[in-house]
Amino acid sequence: YGGVIADRIPRRTVLIVTQTVMMALALVLAALTASGLVQPWHIVVLAFLLGTANAFDAPARQAFTLEMVQRQDLANAIALNATMFNAGTAVGPAIAGFVYALFGPAWCFFLNGVTFVAVIAALFAMKLAPMARSARRASTLSDLKEGLSYVAHQPTVRTIMLVVGAMSLFVLAYGTLVPAWAVRILGGDATTNGFLQSARGIGALSSSLVIASLGRFNYKGKLLTVGTIALPLAVLVFAQLRWLPLSLIALVGVGVAFMPTMNMGNALVQGLVPDALRGRVMSVWTLVLMGMMPMGGLWAGALAQRIGEPATVTTGALIGLSVALAVFIFFPHIRKLE
Repeated sequence: YGGVIADRIPRRTVLIVTQTVMMALALVLAALTASGLVQPWHIVVLAFLLGTANAFDAPARQAFTLEMVQRQDLANAIALNATMFNAGTAVGPAIAGFVYALFGPAWCFFLNGVTFVAVIAALFAMKLAPMARSARRASTLSDLKEGLSYVAHQPTVRTIMLVVGAMSLFVLAYGTLVPAWAVRILGGDATTNGFLQSARGIGALSSSLVIASLGRFNYKGKLLTVGTIALPLAVLVFAQLRWLPLSLIALVGVGVAFMPTMNMGNALVQGLVPDALRGRVMSVWTLVLMGMMPMGGLWAGALAQRIGEPATVTTGALIGLSVALAVFIFFPHIRKLE
């Protein structure tokens, strides 16, 4: 439904609304934590509302890229956006770890809320060319079916989403276990968790900078293929390590492999999809990428209670690697995409 909205309403307007809602949710969590009133059900409700806001924000944000750059620069723009995101990912968790240790979690949530001000201000400051919107007479349900039908009947888009979905559901499930990993496997604390998260961010930042510097290149399919194989391999290596310095190096590798997988998948899908369907198709992309991650966290958390964190991460990595190799063997046209 968020994709239908992104194809009907100016995407900047959608983003301003969703970012304001996310800011409010972060500040509510900060207030509840600071007051000592926070309960598990508060966190569940706030997480649900944040996910709902994301369901509208993400497809609009993905589709909004083409309103700022020309189509031939799309891959670079996506990589540049990823560069900025991963710069925050590299620095943010480390800062949060120190803030948590010094001042407690409430300040972490408060600072998170404050950062949305910069995003909202940037959206208001943009000067954009007006985008023509086709008049829509179909119902919302018809529009939704049209977007789903396109994904279902476009084999290249379907295959890309399949392999990226497998990475999100199985391989990236390790992320849910990193806080427990920092304490139980590495014998650390919240600061250790911050370092682990930042290591992945540093790798992703480095990788996205390289991709952004490539210019208008025509081997996106090859990069996607390399990423989908390297990502589960890097997570598999991480699962075998028990020493913090080597774990950090392995997570840098995870971040490096993460970017060509997600960045090239995004760029290839957006390069194939018609403009009129962009919001709806990118909403499916959002479901596959962002929706599968928490589902992966659910199975990983449940399984880790039974067999432990290392075995769980290993299992997810092996499943993801199997899917990547199957795509490599049975869908060779994917690596030929430009």
